[in-house]
Amino acid sequence: MPAAVDMPPADKPASGTAVHVPVMLDEVLHVLQPRDGALYVDGTFGAGGYTGALLDVAACKVYAIDRDPHAMERGRDLIRRFAGRLELIEGRFGDMERLLTARGIAGVDGIVFDLGLSSPQIDEPARGFSFRADGPLDMRMGNDGASAADLVNRLPEAELADVIFQYGEERHARRIARAIVKAREEAPIARTLELAAIVRQVVRKSPDGIDPATRTFQALRIKVNDELGELQRGLLAAERLLNPGGWLAVVSFHSLEDREVKTFLRSRAGEGDRGSRHRPDIGTHRAPSFRLTSRKALKPGDSEIRLNPRARSARLRAAQRTDAPAWGAEVHA
Repeated sequence: MPAAVDMPPADKPASGTAVHVPVMLDEVLHVLQPRDGALYVDGTFGAGGYTGALLDVAACKVYAIDRDPHAMERGRDLIRRFAGRLELIEGRFGDMERLLTARGIAGVDGIVFDLGLSSPQIDEPARGFSFRADGPLDMRMGNDGASAADLVNRLPEAELADVIFQYGEERHARRIARAIVKAREEAPIARTLELAAIVRQVVRKSPDGIDPATRTFQALRIKVNDELGELQRGLLAAERLLNPGGWLAVVSFHSLEDREVKTFLRSRAGEGDRGSRHRPDIGTHRAPSFRLTSRKALKPGDSEIRLNPRARSARLRAAQRTDAPAWGAEVHA
């Protein structure tokens, strides 16, 4: 997915409007093994790269979900191209079981999640995701809920620091929160470049060249969109929706997402924490609901990273659904 080089590592890569090649496309297709007559879910449609590839490779049907109304608009060409084989659904992938059940779908043969942002979201300043272009401090993937501006101008300093530390893994979180609170006492922080400048004043650029604002913007985006909660709900829904033998492929771009996926899949494969005398052995005796293809995440190759530097932080984890019953939320690790 050719894209701009100097962007936050957590941003999800994508290409321009002409040709969209998503990260690790060959690896994802290898996992999903698209075949004629099968049903697939692209839980994070974005610019439609995985969806288009699945429909190209096999005479299958894809249900593509995205909370971003702009993504629905971008998908019109694909709907015309693959008439009768693609249905776009505006909504959250964490709700995909309800969304598909309403359409009479009880089981599918493959699901892909491409987490984070798409380049259309990053590259449009009005969306407020980028710290390199001026725009309103929004960061909402959909049109609902509190914006990033709401958080930075309303949260108490301690809570703001917790958000930046927890979701951005930013060790200077307290310093940044203190600077934000001081700045907003003068005037509300309403623009992306305003916030980026505040962070850069109190955090030095790292030796690896990552912009000081990267982790703060990542943290606010994850909080605004409840991305980790959405991922948890999506994994549980995938467990319930996948037919025996069906495949799940998840591409993530930062450690918080990857850790969530790894913990969930290892647990469901019977390779999770075996417990101790201080912690109950949750689910140890349940039949595994997933079979892992590998305990390690796959990474993009050097050639892909050269073509698309945004791919450098991508990680792919995959698993195959067994015929065991879904474990359910009560044993979510």
